[in-house]
Amino acid sequence: MMASNSEWQVAGRRKGASGKKKKTRTVDHPVVEAGDSYRDQRRVTESMNELRVEDFWLEWKDLLGRLSSGSCTGQTGVQSECLQDCVCYGLGSFSTCVSARYQLALLLLLLDALKIPVERCSVYDPVFSPTERETLTALGFTVLTENEEGKRAVHQPTLFYLMHCGKALYNNLLWKNWSSQTLPKLLVIGNSFLGIQERTLQRELQRDYAYLSTAMSVCDETTLPCSPRFLDVFNDTALIHFSPQSLSKLPESTWADPEEPQYQHCQDLEIIRREQR
Repeated sequence: MMASNSEWQVAGRRKGASGKKKKTRTVDHPVVEAGDSYRDQRRVTESMNELRVEDFWLEWKDLLGRLSSGSCTGQTGVQSECLQDCVCYGLGSFSTCVSARYQLALLLLLLDALKIPVERCSVYDPVFSPTERETLTALGFTVLTENEEGKRAVHQPTLFYLMHCGKALYNNLLWKNWSSQTLPKLLVIGNSFLGIQERTLQRELQRDYAYLSTAMSVCDETTLPCSPRFLDVFNDTALIHFSPQSLSKLPESTWADPEEPQYQHCQDLEIIRREQR
């Protein structure tokens, strides 16, 4: 669909709740060779150039520009400061997976449009190879070395880029920032919360993903468009943020003593857990 002359195969790693499996090109040389990082950087640049002229990207750019402008003047839920940082989890193996490569390319376009320096964007996926970490460093990213499981506390307005990530990762992120003062600092580009709600039994959401379940009732969600050509890459994607006005509808008891999620009843958690030491 996005490439014509390469053989396609289904990637082995499940990417998230959307049920979509990324497709990857067969690698010509199974052994990583010197210079692969330069090859990957070139491919990412080529993907950026492809996306730059897509109508759906121009729509994303316009929408984010208006939202970012509002956040700088205090007109949106992202409190009275411009976005300053970015975190990307679960990108996948972009050296072999075409979908992941386009998602990385779009992340770079987003950072440029939002005027967030690339070095202020932290990235992590436990599947990254040494060469992929080298590539990301060369592109300017801050490559995390520890699996945070999404448990990243924010202190200033931050963009989270979470394409096709599992429900537990969203739930962990919300738990770590569970207060009416902090949630408005989050701007999420990732799975539609409404889509997750439609695909998940309500009792499972409330039992296993309580923070995500509560957030669904008060978040502001905008569906992000996608062209048919990139449907497998950017399907079910939304822009999600939390306004103080919406959060004020929740009772004060909502914020009291939030307990860390344990997921004792989850058979398929959809994320790779941090190794216990």
